[in-house]
Amino acid sequence: MRLEIQTKNFSYPVRIGVLEPITHASKVLVVSDSIVAPLHLDTLLSKLQASKIFTHEMPSGEEHKTWEGIESILESAFEANLSRKDLMLALGGGVVSDMVGFASAIYKRGIAFEIVPTTLLAQVDASVGGKTGINNAYGKNLIGAFHPPRAVHIDPQFLKTLPQREFKAGIAEMIKKAVCFNKDYFEWLEKHPLEKHLSEGIYKSVAIKAEVVAKDEREEGLRMGLNYGHTFAHAIEKVGRYSTHLHGEAVAIGIQMANALACYLGLLDNPTQERIKALLKTYGLNLPYKITDFEGFYKDLQMDKKNNQCICFILPKGLGAFVAREDIDKSTLKEALHAWL
Repeated sequence: MRLEIQTKNFSYPVRIGVLEPITHASKVLVVSDSIVAPLHLDTLLSKLQASKIFTHEMPSGEEHKTWEGIESILESAFEANLSRKDLMLALGGGVVSDMVGFASAIYKRGIAFEIVPTTLLAQVDASVGGKTGINNAYGKNLIGAFHPPRAVHIDPQFLKTLPQREFKAGIAEMIKKAVCFNKDYFEWLEKHPLEKHLSEGIYKSVAIKAEVVAKDEREEGLRMGLNYGHTFAHAIEKVGRYSTHLHGEAVAIGIQMANALACYLGLLDNPTQERIKALLKTYGLNLPYKITDFEGFYKDLQMDKKNNQCICFILPKGLGAFVAREDIDKSTLKEALHAWL
């Protein structure tokens, strides 16, 4: 299966299926992490053809998505003396793809990169769309660039080594797209267990994102819907120092917070809220959470990168539609989130 990500500024293929040979005429720097490299690096290298191949292994985990991590990748690139004709290749999950994308965007003012995503979250979301970035003390992905890959190679076979917790976390991003953009996909997810229909589920999810990115490359309108649940999720991750919750787990909690706010405002009816909750629960994503410091939590919400002068909340309007709201005051939000206080 193959999709084409097409915008007015760039185009690249997303291939879904058994990993095909990857060829590059010049040098390639393969970047992976300490968990993925022992499992899958040899498989990738057996499929890779280039004039010279270099490898870089970074520590695993969201807490390493920092300037120090970027500098380490850049150091390997300089040691390999990569030119603008050369390639960086990301082998890993969302952290690796985000970091390699950003490092390639700023190395010698930009070189090409490709992605071989090895987690469900990366396959259905993080690897597609050209957003790259790192975290800092102020929040998640506040430093980064729009820098699309040259190609994405999605092989569901890589997911066989993925822990169940990581697999389930990736499903949150699939549910996110269904709620905001495609009611038919939501109903498909309700009826088709992903353990039995994984490749088709991945294809449908990527196809939705491809359509959204094609219409809104730089997140100025429609693409904002991909941030459903994420304003809350980024605050949750920051509070937990990026180690308490996986990104997809935080998104699942954020989805339910966004739904509660949408219901409070009359945008979402309770039966639909319960359907979304039931689908999350099917995959163990109906997770508990407690906001121990609302003032601190609210401050973290204010730091989200989507914000202008006010906090931007992406809220569902039924299934297959959303609205961006920037007029929610603190007291209204606190009342809507009473279940988490």
